[in-house]
Amino acid sequence: MLFYVCGALAGLFTGVLNILFFCRKKRVGTCIHLLVRDAVFVNLVSLALMKYLLRIPNVFSPELHGPYYPLKFFALTLSLGLVFLFVEGVLDGFFVFERTAPRHQGRARVVRILSIVLFLLGCATLTATFWAKNTIGDLTPDQMLINLLSPVAGTGEDVAATILEGPVFQTMLMVAVFCLFALSPRKILYQGNKKLRTVLSEFARRILCLVLGVAMLAGSLTFGIYKFNLTQLYDAYANDSTYIEEHYADTTTVPMRFPEKKRNLIHIYLESMENTYASKDLGGYMEENLIPELVELSKEGVSFSNRSAGQLGGPIPSTGGTWSVASMINMETGLPMKVPMDGNSYGTPGNFYPGATALGDILEQQGYEQTLMIGAGAEFGGLSYYYTLHGKFNILDYNAAVKNGWIPEDYLVWWGFEDKKLYSFAKDELTRLSNTGKPFHFVMETADTHFPDGYLEADAPTPYDSQYANVIAYSTKQTVEFVRWIQQQPFYENTTIVLIGDHLSMDKNFFKDFDPSYQRTTFNLILNPAPTVADTPAQYYNDRTWAVFDMFPTILTSMGVEIEGNRLGLGTNLFSGEKTLFEQDGVAYVNEELNNRSNFFNKHILLSRYKPYEGKNITTY
Repeated sequence: MLFYVCGALAGLFTGVLNILFFCRKKRVGTCIHLLVRDAVFVNLVSLALMKYLLRIPNVFSPELHGPYYPLKFFALTLSLGLVFLFVEGVLDGFFVFERTAPRHQGRARVVRILSIVLFLLGCATLTATFWAKNTIGDLTPDQMLINLLSPVAGTGEDVAATILEGPVFQTMLMVAVFCLFALSPRKILYQGNKKLRTVLSEFARRILCLVLGVAMLAGSLTFGIYKFNLTQLYDAYANDSTYIEEHYADTTTVPMRFPEKKRNLIHIYLESMENTYASKDLGGYMEENLIPELVELSKEGVSFSNRSAGQLGGPIPSTGGTWSVASMINMETGLPMKVPMDGNSYGTPGNFYPGATALGDILEQQGYEQTLMIGAGAEFGGLSYYYTLHGKFNILDYNAAVKNGWIPEDYLVWWGFEDKKLYSFAKDELTRLSNTGKPFHFVMETADTHFPDGYLEADAPTPYDSQYANVIAYSTKQTVEFVRWIQQQPFYENTTIVLIGDHLSMDKNFFKDFDPSYQRTTFNLILNPAPTVADTPAQYYNDRTWAVFDMFPTILTSMGVEIEGNRLGLGTNLFSGEKTLFEQDGVAYVNEELNNRSNFFNKHILLSRYKPYEGKNITTY
């Protein structure tokens, strides 16, 4: 009821203003006509704008849009009414425009430029906030700041296109309209009862524009801080926590034992791959299972679930581990990706977690041949710097594919090249690695299932109405076909495969109608683990509360490595049954502590001078 009352009040107020200022003959019939006409017209236009331009679903169901929805409708309807009255007043000759010049040209110019700059910054902040929330979803403050401080080269062309079509174009349009008003040389006069009165002088216009610029910037910043909970960044800088220092198991000193015959490791990061895509009876959220091949494959290996036996599950989101680069860092160092301090950066050579000892460092010291393969440019997010520093990986990315003649120089789809080519190139590289005579470590990440809506390859079937659902179904089918190829190769007998979703999908449109109480988790599966974990009790696999950094010691254990104490970094070996930090201290508490500043982390992980890992804590059995 309040929704309709607010609309009626805004319409009636528009009609009253029309009668008071623009009605020459105030007869009863004329006044009633104007009240009804204006109320109906502005409400219809407002509802049409909400439904067809703003694309707000269920505009006539205020209970679905929160307690402030009626007030927002009132403000929009009243604003449209004022615009309508102004245009009608101009057409009927009530408003007159007179050219004028400011008395102090220099001051006027400075105020105009300042107003435009403030309004531009405010519009950019506002449109970027809407774009990020509608396209990506709930970015964490640390993720947003780290991405701003890291290299952005290699960004997908579709993502870049949505930025240009969204916040960039919207900002330009809004600023262009504002400039027409701010730079106009005319003052506005009102002609009522045959007497001209100044409505808006040139000086008043300048002051109004300055106020609008300040209000736009202040309002958009407040809105952005609220939407992304940026007050958490204060904790990242101001509140020191000793949690990481107290719970850090130093990889350089924890005793480890490698098998004499070292196992190969193939680690496949599946972009945005969730258990959510499975049917509800399997622990997913879908009516129909979108990933049947992957579910069937999971029966051949082991996975760790936050749900009961027979239900697909995975890690709970953790601070500094909810996007691609951060997830990879977590799984390979046992540490979260935190906001860089004291001038440190993730985007320079030799300066990406220089004090950490990563999985790549350990395997390099053990004589492994290592390769990273992705379809995008590895410079995105500083990945090339990380994998060069920690393990001297052979980096085969989009740039390498062009250089090696695998794809034409002008070939560019999605983030670089599609997953079909990625899997084809991966087969060639795995064949090469298996012939080197050394154990190998092969890391790859898919990309077709990245937001927005994924990349649908030309030969992909389309059984579903949603493009993203079709991409997910086809992508997992490709993954399983690739794994089946590996299983047919001579090297598979001594190879462990880790398949894991890098993070929850950021494709907000696909999840907009999901029940927020449903715990979304990423898919995880370890195929052909070492015989040493064959006797792991079944209860260790289910009802686990764990984070992506727990994969660090877990992956090493799956390769037959024995870890004294079953902990590395902040991670716990899930095969051991030992309590994870999440199980020990609670998810909310651990995530809060990881968000706070850690002087230990800043000094010993982000700023320490890198020294090659010597492996003095490793023996062989």
